[in-house]
Amino acid sequence: MWNKIAAGIIRFRFAWIALIFVTVAYMGYEGSKIELSYQMARILPPNDPTEKEYQRFRKIFGEDGAIMVIGWQDPALFELSKFREWYGLAERIKAMKGIKNVLSLGHLYKVERNDSLSKFEFKPLFTTLPSTQAEMDSLKSQVKKLPFYEGLAINSKTNSTLIVITFNDKDLNSSRRITIVQDIKAMADEFSVKHKTDLHYSGMPFIRTVIMKKISGELKLFMALAVFVTAFILWLFFRSIRLTLLSIGVVLMGVIFSVGLLQLFGYKITALTGLIPPLLIVIGVPNCVFLLNKYQLELKTHGNKEDAIREMVNQIGLSIFLANITTAIGFGVFYFTNSALLVEFGIVASICVMVTYVLCLVLLPITLYYMDIPKPRHLKHLEGKWAKGFLNKIDFWVHNRRRTIYAAMVVVIIVSAYGMTKIKAVGYIVDDLPQDDPVYVDLRFFESNFNGVLPFEVMIDTKQPNGVFGNQAQVLYKIKALQNELADFKEFSKPVSVVEASRFLYQAYRGGEARYYVLPGALELSKLTDYVQGDNRGVKQLNSFMNEDRSITRVSFQMADVGSERIKDLLGKIRPKVDSIFNPSQYNVSLTGNSLVFLKSNDYLLGNLYESLLIAIVLIALVGMVLFRSISIILLSKLPCLIPLALTAGIMGYFNIHFKPTTILVFSITFGIASDGTVYFLTRYRQELYQRGRTASEAVTQAIFGTGLSMIYTAIILFCGFSIFAASSFGGTAAMGVMVSITLLVAMCTNLILLPALLLSIAKRQKEKPA
Repeated sequence: MWNKIAAGIIRFRFAWIALIFVTVAYMGYEGSKIELSYQMARILPPNDPTEKEYQRFRKIFGEDGAIMVIGWQDPALFELSKFREWYGLAERIKAMKGIKNVLSLGHLYKVERNDSLSKFEFKPLFTTLPSTQAEMDSLKSQVKKLPFYEGLAINSKTNSTLIVITFNDKDLNSSRRITIVQDIKAMADEFSVKHKTDLHYSGMPFIRTVIMKKISGELKLFMALAVFVTAFILWLFFRSIRLTLLSIGVVLMGVIFSVGLLQLFGYKITALTGLIPPLLIVIGVPNCVFLLNKYQLELKTHGNKEDAIREMVNQIGLSIFLANITTAIGFGVFYFTNSALLVEFGIVASICVMVTYVLCLVLLPITLYYMDIPKPRHLKHLEGKWAKGFLNKIDFWVHNRRRTIYAAMVVVIIVSAYGMTKIKAVGYIVDDLPQDDPVYVDLRFFESNFNGVLPFEVMIDTKQPNGVFGNQAQVLYKIKALQNELADFKEFSKPVSVVEASRFLYQAYRGGEARYYVLPGALELSKLTDYVQGDNRGVKQLNSFMNEDRSITRVSFQMADVGSERIKDLLGKIRPKVDSIFNPSQYNVSLTGNSLVFLKSNDYLLGNLYESLLIAIVLIALVGMVLFRSISIILLSKLPCLIPLALTAGIMGYFNIHFKPTTILVFSITFGIASDGTVYFLTRYRQELYQRGRTASEAVTQAIFGTGLSMIYTAIILFCGFSIFAASSFGGTAAMGVMVSITLLVAMCTNLILLPALLLSIAKRQKEKPA
């Protein structure tokens, strides 16, 4: 069959070239239209209860992660010149297209009771900017009389204040968000420089924008590094610029195909799909190495180019086909997670791995057909003394030191198992950033002064129209009780709710004195109802915290970036308090919010790690059935792939590297790639054993020397290729690069040492069995 494939490739070479170049050109055209994703990454599947609750919340109340904040700490907050500049900054931001609302010290509202009209009037606290410090001091005293804003716009204890900027939903999830954030920061930086003070920036729009800009920049960096590193290593191995450029060119066609496929599927560039192009370069180049090594070995044997090409495809085609299948499986199993983010990554990566294989299998033979036979100096690497010496030692060890090999593996497994017990599955919103990164530093500023800026929502469904205010406003008093309970948790900011709005209104109803900022009794509360009418600002703000029939309301908190472990602990403590206040048979209370969904996604990924890895093992074992019908060989051949994973997990435990979205990807991906070496070795072993009639010992020796050099080359390329991700400013991506590199290097050793030792032990045992 493979002889026919080799002949067909050369015979129909012009048709193949035309088909490939037309396809790649079309994919390049489609890929030119690809866009970055500006939506918040959705990791949880649509049917997950946490995700369903969050989407229900968004449908009723809109986007909760739409607020950007600018923080300023200065004892002279109310110094006239600074205040006027601070007010001017907020005004310019408020006038920007895409901004829904701005809250700052200069944009506070007071409520006045108008008995003649029987309604509350909402008026700006600052109708005109103060022109003297005395006027400024007078306004400062008015701010202090409004407890509603304490903890929301100002922290009097720490002399800190905020500009709270609310984005329009349309602009929040588009490229326009990046422009808005950049313009806001540029204007704020002018204030910072002019007054020689530090400003702090945070909130989900800002964090998402900074991270997306970093991702965009790193994608270009990784592509450049992947091309440079793999090209340099190829040149070191083959000492041929033509073969180096040929290999890189073929793999880059696979990269073009991947970007075009993303566009055709309607996907966009995310933190994960953006890794596909550099991954394809690193994964695709080993195909070229195996093919070119075999081609040159055949040329060195008989010197006939056409025979060398035919043998290259015939002997290597199947092994790299099966190897690429296992790699594709390692990516493809993410399809079973039902997570949109992982499904997109898995589908495109798995398809493009196989496309890159086809490109290598077709274009390399055709190009080599037209190229001159390599000169003797280009074949010298096949005689490398260091490689032969290393392979001779391996051959000696597997034939004479199998007990030592097994003992070493047992020690590695025990040490790794202990390290695995130390692994923690902890994720933070910004834990991928270094602790000295401005985003991380600024987030800690807001946590210190305002208890955080990440959204946490409590949605209360009363299950009846006007349930929020009905039955003598029982729900309001229950919300007050809940707020009092949550006030004991330092992780949460002061809430914003209908209760706080009612307190604000009651203060105005009683003449504006701060001591009346309380939730009144039911009788007093009913008196406020007559004053809350019309279409004024206050009514609109109040209605933004309820649905149309006032059966559902929300209590909005901002929280600290406490991590996925702490959030589970908090929810475990909060839920019983919620249920004790709101009887679950009468009310449906959801704890939700953008930050909660993000942090709970970490647990979801961890759960799916085991599932996807198990699926990968089963599928790759089925691929092994193509080579052998022996269950013992299939099962034991998985050990050389699983031991490196165990070692990697152990290292993560010892070095306190947490499970999180990026590091969790290591295991399924590397299991698929590590299985490549197993497939290469078993394919050659099978050929020597069955096609050439060698004994198991002879077949192992031939397999070691026949595949060893290419496996070493491949391991070096993969190690250096994945190491480029260590240059990432995201801790998780950098850790993923290092972990994958280590895993694949160890996998090369286990595939060349442990696997042949296991094959010899199995053969010996089968031979000793009575007939």
